Amino acid sequence: MKKFVIRFMLLTLAMMIAAMATTSAKANIEEQRQEVREMSKATLTKLYEKYPNAQRVIKNCYGYATLSNANTNVILLSSSHGRGVAYNNETGEEVFMKMKEVGIGIGAGAREYDLIFVFDDVDAWNKFISGQTKFGGEASATATDGKSGGAIEGATLLSSGIWVYQMTTKGLSLEATLNGTKYYKDKKLNKK
Repeated sequence: MKKFVIRFMLLTLAMMIAAMATTSAKANIEEQRQEVREMSKATLTKLYEKYPNAQRVIKNCYGYATLSNANTNVILLSSSHGRGVAYNNETGEEVFMKMKEVGIGIGAGAREYDLIFVFDDVDAWNKFISGQTKFGGEASATATDGKSGGAIEGATLLSSGIWVYQMTTKGLSLEATLNGTKYYKDKKLNKK
């Protein structure tokens, strides 16, 4: 009988520890989500200070994403990594994202920068959050927002229906590189 009681107490203790660890992991994930949301708000605040019309663009677009990135470039290799969140203005969906970029070319330096993506429609949104976006060489300094006819001042067209603002937050980098960038869902932060 004593063995049974001891085993029962050990099993109960193990279950309590496992439950506490699960609760702690969920709290940690929620803390990380909140940190990304706060980075997103800070990025938008900086964007609105630099381009006041961007607030109207963000409000009226199908969806948008903010990603904060760090880039290093040493002689022939460059790499970036970042994280952020995409918001769908039509459905209210929130998707946590990551990015990785590698490149080759001549350069040196390090910098931190924020990217703010603007999606014109559901197709652009779906391609981005599924990691299927293909970026071409097309670029423009201004474009219409598709709803009110206003200009997207300071944004560059990356792909059909996807515009981006880039804001360097700190650092200096002199480079001429050819980069490949991948944007994808953050599996850990998107767990329910």
